[in-house]
Amino acid sequence: MTSRNWTDPVTPAEIDEISALVRADERIGERPRFWGIAVEESLGRALAPGQGRPVRLVVMNPDAHAAWEVTGWTSGIDRDASLSGWTPVDAKRPGVSSDEARMVAVAARNSPILKEALAKRGIHDTSLVWVDPESITGFEPEDLADRRLSWGTVWHRLTADDNGYARPVAGLVPIIDLETLEIVRLEDHGVIPLAAETGNYRSGTWGPDRTVAPLEIVQPEGPGFEVDGHLVSWQGWQFRIGFTHREGLVLHDIGYQDGDTVRPVLRRAAINEMYVPYLDADPTAYRKNFFDWGEYGAGPLTASLELGCDCLGEIRYFDAHFIDGYGAAKTIVNGICLHEEDDSILWKHVNTRTGESEVRRQRRLVISSFATVANYDYGFYWTLYQDGAIELEVKLTGILSVSGIDDGDEPAFGRMVAPNVQAPTHQHYFAVRMDTAVDGPRNRLVQVHAEIEDDETLNPYGNAVKMVSTTIASEREAALVNDPSRAVHWRIESTERTNRYGDSTSYRLVLPNTTRLFARPGSVVERKAPFVAKHLWATAYDPAERFIAGEYPNQAPLGEEGITAWQQADRPLDGAELVVWPIVGVHHYVRPEDWPIMPIQHIGLRLEPDGFFDRNPALDVPPSRAAHVVDGGHACH
Repeated sequence: MTSRNWTDPVTPAEIDEISALVRADERIGERPRFWGIAVEESLGRALAPGQGRPVRLVVMNPDAHAAWEVTGWTSGIDRDASLSGWTPVDAKRPGVSSDEARMVAVAARNSPILKEALAKRGIHDTSLVWVDPESITGFEPEDLADRRLSWGTVWHRLTADDNGYARPVAGLVPIIDLETLEIVRLEDHGVIPLAAETGNYRSGTWGPDRTVAPLEIVQPEGPGFEVDGHLVSWQGWQFRIGFTHREGLVLHDIGYQDGDTVRPVLRRAAINEMYVPYLDADPTAYRKNFFDWGEYGAGPLTASLELGCDCLGEIRYFDAHFIDGYGAAKTIVNGICLHEEDDSILWKHVNTRTGESEVRRQRRLVISSFATVANYDYGFYWTLYQDGAIELEVKLTGILSVSGIDDGDEPAFGRMVAPNVQAPTHQHYFAVRMDTAVDGPRNRLVQVHAEIEDDETLNPYGNAVKMVSTTIASEREAALVNDPSRAVHWRIESTERTNRYGDSTSYRLVLPNTTRLFARPGSVVERKAPFVAKHLWATAYDPAERFIAGEYPNQAPLGEEGITAWQQADRPLDGAELVVWPIVGVHHYVRPEDWPIMPIQHIGLRLEPDGFFDRNPALDVPPSRAAHVVDGGHACH
């Protein structure tokens, strides 16, 4: 048996052996549904390889309106797989699997209630209808509040290969019982004409393709990284690649080699939650606000990547595995991509007195994955640089979630993107979780901002600025707002190590992409995700506090769980095992150019060494070879 590091993703064999044990239990009934299995990290981190791994999964019995969180151990060198506990969970609250969503869609479009409403709109072939079950958290009808519910957005295709997301069926809102798969209520707000213009985006739909010259990435000596299982080494960096049902791509144990020592930077990094509120009062849009990770799961939504299309050059792919809604192991082939990229200039200077020039080109290592969440597609790119910096880039693309609009009407809270089609203004928030380990497990968070020096004796010419540092002492202080007008940024400092200047070694966190929630205080949208009200949170590590929106946010009480509840403990942060939670956000007031498929929009964050090194750590990068020179090239100067 091959021993596995506890950070490695669960394997199909581990999924199947645990699922088989759960299936053998009578309490789950004849039609169980599963949502998520992952390594129990707080236990696993203390184990040696080969002992088996602690895992947890969620299983539901829809016929009994019951659900459990099941814990167990995978098989190891000297132990068989086993289950260790069944903890009841409110049956309404587990996430919705892709399989459960497909069950709902089929049942809804075959419902006589929906068929009758569609016929009023001239739709008789319901095989061409899509119904997307959407999270209803905060909008449950009072008389149905005890049920596990969803509501549906309805779409129509003209042909089997049509883009259904371009033809919203406006006015129809089915309320669906996820357990019985029945429409328990149907709102009909009136017939609105369907879009007549195609929303297809395939090659040739909008005219002949333009001419594009080939662009090839060639590394004749192979890539510069080394891979051992899930351990990756590159240009001084070391880290492990992980994957979970809830968060998708995860990076573990990120460190930078400095001499003979690998100095830790982050113990763990992942997109922990995504919240997408739509800011439109339209009757078929006002309920749209989703925790795409907590209510659905990033893992099963991860896409297979293709060489030359999603990734270019010398690529190393990693498959990803998850448990489907029926309890079976599924594999996403090439779910994670690892590759190097050229990234222009690393550093350069021309000495105009001597004519001497020194330049170094920069390369970077990119670890990426893509998730398709119904209409939208999101790319997640963690990038490591030769100068010790780390970046997260989120690439937003795919198809806008649109609504129908009547002839002659103008959208009050969005933009027209096609005849009878409006796209509401909406937002995307990505809550990032980073378990810090800058030069060791004990860190502190410091906020830095710029101030004009008011003392005229120190600032006689009026141009002196001081940078003011404030240590965030405890959790209640750690709900922070970005402010570019004051040059706000944050340092994550070691409390155990200093540099040659006597300063704590640290990394700087910069959040260039932030926004505020434009929702009325007290509204469902505002109460459901209180963490988007700030741009950076921090907590002391607690193994029970895994997800910023709470363990089970689907149909949860609004605003009562997650990070705003944890912070009431007001634990000290100076010298803590620190967890920082940046909120990367974008306010999307759509453009006609975003239709029918959206060009990539880029947002993200940056971590860069700030006194972690004594000088530029990239001074040892060698000169590149100049290309296209008759004598075979020379060093770039």
